Amino acid sequence: MIERADVLEARDRISGHVRSTPVIDAGDELGPGRVLLKLELLQHTGSFKARGAFNRLLHARELGTLDPSLGIVVASGGNAGLANAYAAAQLGVPATVFVPETAPAVKVARLEGYGARVVLAGTEYATAYEAALREVAATGALHCHAYDQPDIAAGAGTLALEVVDQVAREVARPVDTLVVAVGGGGLLAGVTAALEGSAGVLGVEPSTAATLHAALEAGAPVDVPVSGVAADSLGARRIGQIAFDVVGRHPVTSLLVTDDEIVAARRLLWQRWRVVVEHGAAAALAALTSGRYRPEPDETVVVVLCGANTDPSDL
Repeated sequence: MIERADVLEARDRISGHVRSTPVIDAGDELGPGRVLLKLELLQHTGSFKARGAFNRLLHARELGTLDPSLGIVVASGGNAGLANAYAAAQLGVPATVFVPETAPAVKVARLEGYGARVVLAGTEYATAYEAALREVAATGALHCHAYDQPDIAAGAGTLALEVVDQVAREVARPVDTLVVAVGGGGLLAGVTAALEGSAGVLGVEPSTAATLHAALEAGAPVDVPVSGVAADSLGARRIGQIAFDVVGRHPVTSLLVTDDEIVAARRLLWQRWRVVVEHGAAAALAALTSGRYRPEPDETVVVVLCGANTDPSDL
């Protein structure tokens, strides 16, 4: 479980290590309300994951649980792996990243570019994750989960604190609704804990990877089938326990979007604002562009564009 106090501590801890990313006004194209876009894709390594990675490593260093000779271990060929490899490099500790054998060579090269040791294990994320846990048990290195650890989620939640301050300063209005894409739920958990009900949270998922939606229906995290255009970043098979616990305390709205709606939202971002995002980030905007969520005329909505690690050739 994490609370707002954990997010406030994380904000102080990671200050100076992460970027404050801008918020831009989307104008009147996305509904009758005031809609703004949080460009978290401009964060280090191209996604919000750097916030949680720095919080995890810095807190562990404070507690004396980060051995600078052993470093960290993470299983992820995607945004979490990149973020943790970058944070480790910045703090001068080694990083070992376990990825499936199917990981694209360009991602492996980028991880190695941050100085990480990359280990190929199995053909699925689950196999790479199990191999990472064995490495942690054998070496004593610090394990960094992709989304389901308190420090990771609390670090992600600093995004919400930043948004609230920015909108109050630049627009002179409170945030009514924060829209985020949901995969494993680390970002969802962090922003929901940070806001503590002061603003609504809309969790948007591909209909082909509906971890939150399925958990809310079942009353507990459950495995779901995963496929679709956003599976590379929103491909967790179940919502994290931390996210499910936080949502139990501060309910959020769950909404599903289709692959076609995600693709259309991603294209609109490029055509209208020249913003390039990965499909997972576009899922959040698809809630509005599809018409599935329509803001009230007096509502202030912030859509978090959480990452841009994508191939732009198909825009």
